[in-house]
Amino acid sequence: MATLKREQRIEMLGLILRNRFFEEKAIEMFEAGEVPGQIHLSIGQEASNVGACYALNTEDYMVGTHRSHGHSIANKADVRGLMAELYGKVTGVNRGKGGSMHLADKKVGSLGETSIVGSGVPIACGAALASKIRKDGKIALVFFGDGATCSGAVHEAMNLAYVWQLPVVFVLENNGFFVLSGKEMVGIEDLYLRAAGYGMPGEKADGQDPEAVYDAVLRAVEHARSGKGPSLVELKTYRFREHSEGKLMELLAKKNYRDPKVHEDWLTNRDPVKLYSARLIKEGVITEKEYEDIRKAEQERIEDSVRFARESPFPDASEAYTGIYSTPIEQ
Repeated sequence: MATLKREQRIEMLGLILRNRFFEEKAIEMFEAGEVPGQIHLSIGQEASNVGACYALNTEDYMVGTHRSHGHSIANKADVRGLMAELYGKVTGVNRGKGGSMHLADKKVGSLGETSIVGSGVPIACGAALASKIRKDGKIALVFFGDGATCSGAVHEAMNLAYVWQLPVVFVLENNGFFVLSGKEMVGIEDLYLRAAGYGMPGEKADGQDPEAVYDAVLRAVEHARSGKGPSLVELKTYRFREHSEGKLMELLAKKNYRDPKVHEDWLTNRDPVKLYSARLIKEGVITEKEYEDIRKAEQERIEDSVRFARESPFPDASEAYTGIYSTPIEQ
C-alpha cells in the first residue's frame, strides 16, 4: 500500500469536499434556472474521482465522461472557470461553449468530457499512442461507467490498447445502474474480470475509499508508465442522485430501479464525505475543529466561484465560429 503524507490526505479530503459542494451548488443553480442545459452529477462518487486523479502527474492526460465535474475538480482545475463554464460565460474553461457535459481544461491535462457513452475511451487511447510515439513519459487515464462496458467502441479500444501496449489506464466507475437497468445488462458481478479477455491486468477497489482507489490506480499508472501497457481498474461506487437532474429523470426514477433500503444504506453508511472525514479524525490526522475549517474554506471557495460566474459576461456573438478546428482556443 502506498504511503500518503498527512498533507496529502488532508488535500484529498479538501478535494472530496470541493467536489461535493460544487455539485450541490450546481443543483441549486440549475433548479433556479441559472445554469442552462443539462447536468449529470457524481455526488456519492467523490472518493473514486479524487483517489484516481491523485495517482496522476500534472502532465498526464485525463479523459472524462458525461459526469465529470468531479474529475476536473479532482485534477485541481480552477473551480471559478468550471462554474463559469456551467453558466455559459466567457470566463469558463471553454469560454462558455462546453457547458456541463463538454468541459475540457488542458491546464490540468483534461482532454474533455463527452456526452456519448464510452466515446472517451478511444480518445484516451489516441493520447496514449501519441505519448508512446513521442516517448514523453505521459500516460492517459480514462473514466467510464458500467453502461459504457457494453459499447463496441470500448471493447475495440481496450483490445487495441493491449495489442499496441499503450500507456493507458482504464478506470471503470461502476455505480451499479447502467442508467436504469442494472444487472439486466451483464452476466457477471465484477466487470474488471473482462480485463483477462484482453490480456491486461485488472483489479477492483472500494470506490468509496479514496486511499484504496489511489493505491489501485497508482499500480496501474506505474504499470503503464514503465512500458508494460494498459490496465483496467474497477471502482465500486454509487451515485446518490438520478442519472441527470430534472423532471424527466424524476419520472424515470419511479421505475423503482433502486431498492429503497439499499439506497438509504449507501446514503447513511457509505457516503465518502462522512467516511473519510471521520477516518481522518479518528486516526488523529485532523481534529474536528480542523475539519470544520476545511469544510468552511471549501464552501467559501464554491460560493466565490458562483459570484465569479454570475458577474462574468456571456460570450460575444462574434465568437460563435471561433474555437473550432481552424481557429482553436489558445490555452
